[in-house]
Amino acid sequence: QVQLVESGGGLVQAGGSLRLSCAASRSTFSINRMGWYRQAPGKQRELVAHITTYGSGNYADSVKGRFTISRDNAKDTVYLQMNSLKPDDTAVYRCWAVTIEGYNYWGQGTQVTVSS
Repeated sequence: QVQLVESGGGLVQAGGSLRLSCAASRSTFSINRMGWYRQAPGKQRELVAHITTYGSGNYADSVKGRFTISRDNAKDTVYLQMNSLKPDDTAVYRCWAVTIEGYNYWGQGTQVTVSS
């Protein structure tokens, strides 16, 4: 079992920045991949960014150049730095992890609202 606890969402004006954090309840060395999904009302769920234990980040085209995912294995935490936010980035963001055993886990989600 892995519990994922997110923090850092909120309300920001367009052009602003937010940083999301996701803390895992077990060592991230036992987690193959972590990332962030988002879902806005009436839209499909989108994989925003993901990262392996020692790898670099992978991003959806919609956020490339604006978002950066990083991972602190010593703190069992993954971060999503979001810059140049747009109203279209408004969504519930959920942390996601896949363990080395192949099990998927999700956080409860954090709301990000970008006002125009």
